[in-house]
Amino acid sequence: MTDTMRFDGKVVVITGAGAGLGRSHALEFARRGAQVVVNDLGGGGHGEGKSSEAADSVVAEIVAAGGEAVANYDSVEDGEAIIRTAMDNYDRVDVVVNNAGILRDASFAKMTDEDWDLIYRVHALGAYKVTKAAWPIMLEQGYGRIVNTASAAGIYGNFGQANYSFAKRGLIGFTNTLAIEGARKGIKANVVAPVAGSRLTETILPEEVVAALKPEFVTPLVVKLCAEESEENGSLFEVGAGWVSKLRWERSQGACFDPKAELSAEAIDAAWEQIGDFSDAQHPISIQDTFGPVFGNLGIKL
Repeated sequence: MTDTMRFDGKVVVITGAGAGLGRSHALEFARRGAQVVVNDLGGGGHGEGKSSEAADSVVAEIVAAGGEAVANYDSVEDGEAIIRTAMDNYDRVDVVVNNAGILRDASFAKMTDEDWDLIYRVHALGAYKVTKAAWPIMLEQGYGRIVNTASAAGIYGNFGQANYSFAKRGLIGFTNTLAIEGARKGIKANVVAPVAGSRLTETILPEEVVAALKPEFVTPLVVKLCAEESEENGSLFEVGAGWVSKLRWERSQGACFDPKAELSAEAIDAAWEQIGDFSDAQHPISIQDTFGPVFGNLGIKL
């Protein structure tokens, strides 16, 4: 199949691109003509250490294949330095893929402040800092694509990952707001929640399962979302092992009570079955969809 989604003349910044998903993304964007900033601190999967080897190796792969890339070894907490690498070398930023990640799994009872803070700083603060540095450039260009990397743990929760789940769910709300604020300036933002074999998952999944969950099954969705012709904005996708799915919110019709009368816990309990009845569910897509039923119950038409 001929490539129709090309990135010639586009500059793509990918964090955590020294291995796994990030490496897969970097190689594919470069193959499609992009100039790629390969960011990787080169630390371990738990946030320890630093090395230039991981990023340099991916850059070497891209160059050997005839592509263009430059390495960056800064922490995602220093997002300005990462974006400066793009500007110093290529003078623009068209795509940001916030992919860098670590794990510090522990049950909530045993979780330390360091476990919490490190996860927050890499996943949430890091995504903010890199995107914040790229944002004014994209606004001035009138163009940009942002993909943030969430997780099923962020959508559903997962034992031993209160820190990780918190950070990944936060990225979903973050992305939704970027999508709203960037829409009129040609900037689109989306979230992917991948299931892929990586240094993070290889410690918790059987070897044969990790082998089947190739990062290369995630990268095509990221490419699609970052293509200039893509109109997708503010969406969340689960992806892995050849499966791609889009998620949406579902809300019951709920129960309405007289806003001029007192409301009791007993009244809510009596209507509990109706409150949780999804047989005629709604699918809200914006904050305005929250105001509708609230104001409607007050007799106010929006």
